[in-house]
Formats: sequence, C-alpha cells, structure tokens
Amino acid sequence: MKNLVKAIAITAIMAAPSFAHASVWSVDNAHSNVAFKVRHMMVSNVKGDFEKFKGTVDLDEQDLTKTKVDVTIDAASINTSVAKRDEHLKSADFFDVAKYPSITFVSQKTKKGRDGKLKMYGQLTMHGVTRDVVLDVEGLDKSYKDPWGNIKRGASATTTINRKDFGLAWNTALESGGVMVGDEVQIALEIELLKK
Repeated sequence: MKNLVKAIAITAIMAAPSFAHASVWSVDNAHSNVAFKVRHMMVSNVKGDFEKFKGTVDLDEQDLTKTKVDVTIDAASINTSVAKRDEHLKSADFFDVAKYPSITFVSQKTKKGRDGKLKMYGQLTMHGVTRDVVLDVEGLDKSYKDPWGNIKRGASATTTINRKDFGLAWNTALESGGVMVGDEVQIALEIELLKK
C-alpha cells in the first residue's frame, strides 16, 4: 500500500509542471466591449455593439498559442443608439433574434503572427450559419492585480467578415447607385479578463 501511495505521489509531482501554467479566465462584461462597424449609404459608417455576452478563456501562461476561447453573445442586445434601427436589425431581415438568439465564437487554434500579434482561428456562428474566421489578437501577455486583489488581463482583437456569408443579405439599392448597407463588417473587441 505504501508503494502505491508513493507511486501516485511521484506521478502527481512529475505531471504538475505540464499544468502549472494553465489558468482559466472569464470575460468581465462590465469592462469589455464587442463592437462593429458597417458602411451606410456609401457615405459613412454606422457603429454599434452588443451589450450582453459571456465567455471563458483557457490560457497557458507560458505558451499563449495554446489559448482556447469560448464566447456567447446575446444577439438581441445589439445597440446602435437608434431604437428603430436596432429593432430592424433584430428582425428577420437581419439577425432574426427570435429564431437565432445567440452568436458564438469557439477558437480552434492560435498561432504567433509576424507582427507580434496572435492569430486566433475559430468558428463564428451567427444567424444559424457557421464560418471560419481569424482574429488578430494583442495584449494578452500581461496580467495585473486590481485594488481588490483580483487578477486581470486584457486583450484587443479585430477581424472583418462579410455579412452575406452568414445569410444577412437584406439591402436596398440607392437611386444614385450603390446600396444602403455595406457587406463588409469590421469587428473590434476590447476584452478584460478576470482570473477564476
């Protein structure tokens, strides 16, 4: 019996280094922002964000390329500061939030980019359609303790998608040429993480 206990202890000690740098973080909703920008009437950009979201990040402190991310966004929380427009975006013409209430992103792999940023490859599911996307991520490498003893870490991420790839195809042609809503959507994330 003593030999068995000794063997288990030795195994645990030998295995410990491989888990020593792993940590789990949750997205701090109050200090994070999920924003987007899309062309309007060929002359300006309309900006908006989603006010409700949650997520978890599994982080390897020594090798950030082993980072895994799982995020869920409440599609009905879309906000462009114009109530009538937000209702239209929630309708079947766009997000159809009654049928597709959530937008999700699940990472699959992360690589170091030439510019020092991380390239996070994952699957974005929106409006019932799943597509591969790549996020350019920076700022994930440092953590800080806040005045209340919580460990925080931040990250910024950007990507660009084509809304039609996700079935968000509604549009109106303009008499002067062009269309009401651009196809390209720029996404910018400012994320603050709290260590669990």
